Amino acid sequence: MASDQYERGLKCRKEVLGDAYVEASLNKADDFNRDFQEMVTEYCWGGTWGRGVLSKRDRSILNLGMLAGLGKSHEFKLHFKGAITNGLSMEDLREILIQIGVYCGIPAGIEAYRLAREVLEAEGIDVAHMDQGK
Repeated sequence: MASDQYERGLKCRKEVLGDAYVEASLNKADDFNRDFQEMVTEYCWGGTWGRGVLSKRDRSILNLGMLAGLGKSHEFKLHFKGAITNGLSMEDLREILIQIGVYCGIPAGIEAYRLAREVLEAEGIDVAHMDQGK
């Protein structure tokens, strides 16, 4: 039987990452990694994201900085898409990427921009001319 924290985590994980991604991750779990997937859902999502103290927007900002600094490309892309879901604007995201470049180093910033562009292209978001309306 799933705990309340697990259920809170599952709900939050799906809200941020999308039902399809989460269901695929859980459905691909096997005897080798099932316990880890459950732990991620219960503790990472239910025990942190599900606490309600910080907004999902704030947690997205934190995650982008930490994941870029750690060089975790796959997770960065996943959370960049989640940040869009959580309401961050293109202007917000651009500022976060600039901050990453300064505090994590230019190579990390370059990589973060490259990964962000991959996500934006996959989502059909054109940012090439976002400032022309000003």
